[in-house]
Formats: sequence, structure tokens, C-alpha cells
Amino acid sequence: MKFNFALLLTLAICLVSFTSRTTNLASTSPNEIVIQNFSFEPATLTVKPGTTVTWVNRDDEPHTATATDKRFNSKTLDTGDRFSQEFNAPGVYNYYCALHPKMTGKIIVK
Repeated sequence: MKFNFALLLTLAICLVSFTSRTTNLASTSPNEIVIQNFSFEPATLTVKPGTTVTWVNRDDEPHTATATDKRFNSKTLDTGDRFSQEFNAPGVYNYYCALHPKMTGKIIVK
């Protein structure tokens, strides 16, 4: 009986954890990029000229949003910090995390 209760409790905790993570991702605005699990989500975002894109760090580690051509560069974003950038000119804007360069993303403005 103790084993069944422990198993049931473990499953309930896992379900709550999974549901809260899914809710966090689902609650983002259309022009918001979530930094989580050492990745940018979505990795590619297409917007119209004049759109402001916001990055929000939901990871436990600090990150940046830094354009490869240096057109924009956030400060170091701690957990919960946000950075916004307006994109007026059509084009492709590649970016990465300066602290973790394997983390990359792309904004397409058209």
C-alpha cells in the first residue's frame, strides 16, 4: 500500500510539473521569445516591420540576445528578466546568446 501511494504521489507531482511548464510556454505572446532549457523558443520568429519582439529568460542561468551583426545586444538577462527590440526594416536578423554561443535564433521581418 505504501508503494502504491508513493507511486501515485510521484506521478501527481510529475503531472503538475509538466502542466506548469506547458502553461508557461503557452502563455507567451505572439511576439515573445522564451529562453528556457538553453534554447530560444521559437528559434525562428517571423514578424511584420514595426513589430517589437521581447525575449524573456525563464531559465535558471543568465543569457543574452545578441545580434550576430551587433545591431542589438541585451544586457545579461537573469531569470525573469526581459529585453525588447523593435524591428523596422525587412530582413533576417540572426542572434545568439553571448554566454552560450551554441544557442541561436532568427527573426525574419517581412
